[in-house]
Amino acid sequence: MLNDRWVFREDAKAECVAKGVIRRVLAYSKDLMCVENTFAEGAVGSLHHHPHTQITYVVSGVFEFEINGEKRIVKAGDTMLKLNGVEHGCVCLKEGVLLDIFNPMREDFV
Repeated sequence: MLNDRWVFREDAKAECVAKGVIRRVLAYSKDLMCVENTFAEGAVGSLHHHPHTQITYVVSGVFEFEINGEKRIVKAGDTMLKLNGVEHGCVCLKEGVLLDIFNPMREDFV
């Protein structure tokens, strides 16, 4: 799907990446990537870091996010910025969907 102009959700491969977490890589180029993550209630996005700037948009649900040691509750419409190398993770409190934008693309996702 690299550089595909149109990416339809039903064509994006659904990959279980953790218990209760489904990832779909959507449109992307070498410089930018859009990824949808569907979380079941109680699912965990373990603490991690990577050399990419990431913005997460909460499409639906409620999550407890930890970014660089600070925890906050976020819900639909909220966004979080995670700069290169910053440790972050989350716990899903109410099932939902997160939309992640990465710069540059996450080569490890394809």
